Parts: sequence; structure tokens; C-alpha cells
Amino acid sequence: MVIKVFLATSSGSTAIKKKQQDVVGFLEALKVDYTQLDIACNEENRMWMRQNVPMEKKPTNGIPLPPQIFNEDSYCGDYDTFFDAKEDNTVYSFLGLPPPPGSKEVPVEERNGDAHGEEDAQAADEEEEGEGGEEEVAEGETAEATEGETAGDEAPAEETGEEAMEETDEVTEDTEARAEEEEDQEGADDDREEEEAEVQEEEEEEDVEETQEEEAE
Repeated sequence: MVIKVFLATSSGSTAIKKKQQDVVGFLEALKVDYTQLDIACNEENRMWMRQNVPMEKKPTNGIPLPPQIFNEDSYCGDYDTFFDAKEDNTVYSFLGLPPPPGSKEVPVEERNGDAHGEEDAQAADEEEEGEGGEEEVAEGETAEATEGETAGDEAPAEETGEEAMEETDEVTEDTEARAEEEEDQEGADDDREEEEAEVQEEEEEEDVEETQEEEAE
């Protein structure tokens, strides 16, 4: 597999030159084999690059600018995607190459050996067991707390019922006593009215007798 980097050696753009140097310098630092293809002096290289860059990766004007990177005929990306892969330590995946031993892109198990991977798996199992035990303890505490709250709720309910009954009895006694007082008062009023009526009748009779005596005289 050959990495192809399409460049413009005679580009007048400083930004493009800087991007091309960044890509080439990084590939050389990684000791990745690559081939530079100049699109400024070779029309075939320029046409091939433009035709093989995917349509969705082309700018709005339809003309992709260098540097453009390919793995054989497979498109890898432009400078922006290369830069993102470099920042994420995924350049080998970006280029479609297997990462060398010791690379940051190699999984931890492959870098440290299967024994280390087994230790990680064992540690993970122990953490899961510990979490399971904590859940059981938490459930037990919750159950005890619920029972305690239920028992505590029942006692006040009973006391409240007894207090309500005592209050009802007191209210009933007060009502009966008040009723008796009203009856006694009504009886006293009736007696007083009867006495007043008798006194009034006696006075009227006396007045009638006096009138008769006067007339007789």
C-alpha cells in the first residue's frame, strides 16, 4: 500500500505551502512511506486528483485544493481531516495503515499483553460484585427504614383515635349539660309567666269588685 500525497510545488499560496509541509513532515516523522505527486507540473496528476476526490468532500466550487491524501486509489482526506486525525492520535487509521507496535492507536490489551487484559477483566468483575453487595445493603436499609416509618405512623394514628373519642365524649357531656340548663331555664320562665298571669287576673278581679261597689253606692 502506497500513500499518495498530491501537492502543488509551485503554489503561490503561503497557507497551502504550510499545509503541505505539515503533512509531509509528519509522515516523515512517523517513518511512513509515501509518494509526492505534483499537480502543478503534471496535468495527469491534477486531473486524477480532481476526479477521485469524493463529491461530498469537494469545496463549493468543485475544485479540491492540495494537499490531498490517498492510500493507493482510496481517498483518505484533505489537510483538515488529516489535522483532526493527528490531534486524535488516529493518523494510521486515517491513512488506512496498521498501527506499529507501541503506537497509541494500538489497544491497551495488545500493548500490555493478555495478562494485563485478564487483570483488567478481573478488576472489572470485582467492581461489579462490590456494586451488587452495596445494592443489597441499600435495599436492606431501605426495607428497615420503611418498616420503622410504618410502625411510627401506626402509633400516632391510634393515639389520635383515642384523643378523638375523648373529645367526642367531652362534647357530648357539654351538650347534655347545656340542654338540661336550657330546659331548667325554660321551666323557670314558664313558672314566672304563670305567676304573672295569676297576679294580673287577681288585680283585674279586684278592679271589677271595686267598680261594682262604687256603682252600688
